[in-house]
Amino acid sequence: MRKFTICACFMLMSLSLASCSTVEGMGKDVRSAGDTIQRTF
Repeated sequence: MRKFTICACFMLMSLSLASCSTVEGMGKDVRSAGDTIQRTF
C-alpha cells in the first residue's frame, strides 16, 4: 500500500509539472489552489 501511495503521488506531481510549462506557472497554480481552499473555510 505504501508503494502505491508513493507511486500515485509521484505520478500526480509529474502530471502537474507537465501541465504547466514552467516552475513559475506551477507556483501560480498552487497559490490559486491555496487561495480557493482558504476562501472555502
